[in-house]
Amino acid sequence: MTTHPEIPEEDRALAAEYALRLLSKDEEAAFEARMLDDRHLEELVAETVNQFAPLADEIAEETPSRAVKVALLADLFGESPAAASLWERVGLWRAASFVATAAAAVMAVMLITQSSPVPAPQLPAAERGALFVSEIAAGDDSLRVLAVYDADTGSVQVNRTTGSAAPDRALELWAIAGDNPPVSLGVLPEGQKGQLVLPENLRGDVASLVLAISDEPLGGSPTGAPTGAVLAVGQVTDI
Repeated sequence: MTTHPEIPEEDRALAAEYALRLLSKDEEAAFEARMLDDRHLEELVAETVNQFAPLADEIAEETPSRAVKVALLADLFGESPAAASLWERVGLWRAASFVATAAAAVMAVMLITQSSPVPAPQLPAAERGALFVSEIAAGDDSLRVLAVYDADTGSVQVNRTTGSAAPDRALELWAIAGDNPPVSLGVLPEGQKGQLVLPENLRGDVASLVLAISDEPLGGSPTGAPTGAVLAVGQVTDI
């Protein structure tokens, strides 16, 4: 890799976040404007992208099911959007080879080190050390949340990089295991970063989980199940 001693460490971090699409829209636009006047910065981004590219090879291809095709038609052509249920959207995500999810794993340690520690239940020593990541994103990129699960503590650290809740509404995070009903992990904090806890009964096979964010009343769903629109989904990946 070419060295760029003239580029500060802060800009190196920005280059990595830009390559992984973790910057907000305003930050992304400002960074792109800087690259137009800084050839070394542009070269650094290109090298960073090339470093992350092999991570996509770890995502296996899948044949879409009928539910996936129905959801895809609804998303592309607006056919019966109300019929595009949570399960169809989850199926669409699972069938897609979404490179950003794997690439976002590189940023997991950064998210953990930047978040404030909050006490959470401890797991047995034999289960410690595993980390899992998910980029929960809307199809139009209007909402994007990076979630990192730490098996040491059972905690889910969240970093909302794009989007926010509608006025007088809340964003609620859900975990879905197979065909089971969604389980609430709680309402996302108003700030960019926060921490939730994954229920113990979902910790056995974390890599198979799908995370989803729904639009809910303030305080969260009153029924224990999603009541509003599903805004974003993301498959969990182990790192």
